[in-house]
Amino acid sequence: MPHADELTRLANGVLWPGFLGSTVPDWLAAAFEDGLAGVVYFAQNLDGDPAALSAEIHRISPSALIGIDEEGGSVTRLESRTGSTVPGAAQLGVVDDLDATRATGSEIGRRARQAGADVVIAPVADVNTDPRNPVIGVRAFGDSTELVSRHTAAAVEGLQQAGVAACAKHYPGHGDTHTDSHHALPRLALSAAEIETHHLPPFTAAIRAGVHAIMTAHIVAPHWGDEPATLNPRVLGRLREEGFEGVIVTDALDMAAIRESVGIGPGAVRALAAGADLLCIGNPTNPGARMLPDQDEQDFREARDAIVAALRSGELPRERVIEAGRRVAAMADAVRARRAILDSDDARGDGQSAPFDADAIADRAVRVQGEPAALADGPTLVIDLRRASSLAVDSGAAHVAEALAAGGEVRRIDADSASEEDIAAAAASASAAQSILLVDRLDEDSAQGRALARIRATAPDAVAVNVGLPGAVPGGRAVISSPAASPLAARAARRALLNRSRTAGQKGLT
Repeated sequence: MPHADELTRLANGVLWPGFLGSTVPDWLAAAFEDGLAGVVYFAQNLDGDPAALSAEIHRISPSALIGIDEEGGSVTRLESRTGSTVPGAAQLGVVDDLDATRATGSEIGRRARQAGADVVIAPVADVNTDPRNPVIGVRAFGDSTELVSRHTAAAVEGLQQAGVAACAKHYPGHGDTHTDSHHALPRLALSAAEIETHHLPPFTAAIRAGVHAIMTAHIVAPHWGDEPATLNPRVLGRLREEGFEGVIVTDALDMAAIRESVGIGPGAVRALAAGADLLCIGNPTNPGARMLPDQDEQDFREARDAIVAALRSGELPRERVIEAGRRVAAMADAVRARRAILDSDDARGDGQSAPFDADAIADRAVRVQGEPAALADGPTLVIDLRRASSLAVDSGAAHVAEALAAGGEVRRIDADSASEEDIAAAAASASAAQSILLVDRLDEDSAQGRALARIRATAPDAVAVNVGLPGAVPGGRAVISSPAASPLAARAARRALLNRSRTAGQKGLT
């Protein structure tokens, strides 16, 4: 029987924890010295100098894989304080220009590499076929399998050309759910044929594009068993049957879909047994007020100790963990080799690329429905009716409304709980000043759609800006669509309004 420290190194070699703070804690440094695969950065790690933090991690462990969720649009870690200045997937899907998607992937990869990250946990390869989806939405390229497939491949190419590994997510597809797996375990109500026809092709496209890693989803597809995909050998085995030889990464094991069902430790063991190679443990700040001072270390130890115990008892075959560790190490080697080539090109001055114009792409993604009222170039009242931020997406971020307001007042209203008096007060304010109504869900069943209609009944000139999924406005009223919760998308929407107003004014002078 191997010594315990050898089993610990085996377990560490497949673990990808988060950690608290912007410096390397002692427990993490010790784990790196004992073979830890790497870490995943979250926003709270990047308050200081990300490049310096990465350099310290790579000094301790040159082979460490540093991962980061950096999708552009509504999801950013590098720009969490100010909002993303890179187009998101839904914007790129509207534009439908593969060169733009490839260039955006390359820009995200360049920024991640500059911060010292090795793996970008993107692109989202989900086909968002359920408009109620609370966790994917504008993070997806769209609701068309063909469109999502071609843009997933282009994004993978762009990211990996920039010297990072791409990790497409969330296999076998999280686009047809209306439950957030951060809070519960979603179950797909689709047939096997529907999943295979509509939701798996983008992952096939990613594989053909050479993607280094694919992340699993914590969702149940009943015809493949009652286990979530992350823990289901039938689901993960399909990736290998497709010829994927890269790293299968789990979505975070601290999400409620796993933590509240089987637990982090048993989930780690079962995920490895099912065929996963690298176990993302998650963001230790997710418990919020219930977070313990050493939440990061506790979650890591829970996963590691369960794997070690399963290896010692024979429940988890040693060969399976060795195989997983080898795949992880091979990805680290591939990233370092690509980065060495790029560093050499940069040193010779051969690594210059064309300037990246994010504003131009964002402008092309704006769509105008109907004839919105004119907007003057100056401070604007913004009434923000959007959903609150979630663990996955900062959908209610203040920087979106602030970019639209251009120095004007921002008033936040929770459309789901607003009283008639709240709506009436908002309508009165909107009728008395130049105003924008900011929404991110517009279907007739949504509280935002109903609130929007009631406010516009009093303030018909209030302009609606939708940063969620494009959709028809109840009553057929005008709306500007710029699908991302980012200042980039907000500024593009405001430019579109101002340009239309200027054009209308010029016509009036002729």
